[in-house]
Amino acid sequence: MTGWHDLPQIVRLLAALAFVIALMGGLSILLKKIGLPGTPNTPGHKRRMRIVESLPLDGRRRAVLIQCDDKQHLVILGASGETVVKTDIEPVMIDEKAAL
Repeated sequence: MTGWHDLPQIVRLLAALAFVIALMGGLSILLKKIGLPGTPNTPGHKRRMRIVESLPLDGRRRAVLIQCDDKQHLVILGASGETVVKTDIEPVMIDEKAAL
């Protein structure tokens, strides 16, 4: 009967790696099932911020409309930094059927 120590070192290394990856996967699934607060994938977690729209202005700059809670903010992002153009914009509801 062969023991654990009789296997080649590479086989032992790969078995240990597979075991650690399986433990990490199991822990990840367990944490999602438990639903720890603050994890973004938990049910009932509502994000407060989102990107509403993004528009490239040129090769280096982009206009981004960001929504936080009930207000929107227009920001220009570029290689040298960011510029806030307008804040506290009221969100506009667009009728998707009328736009088509």
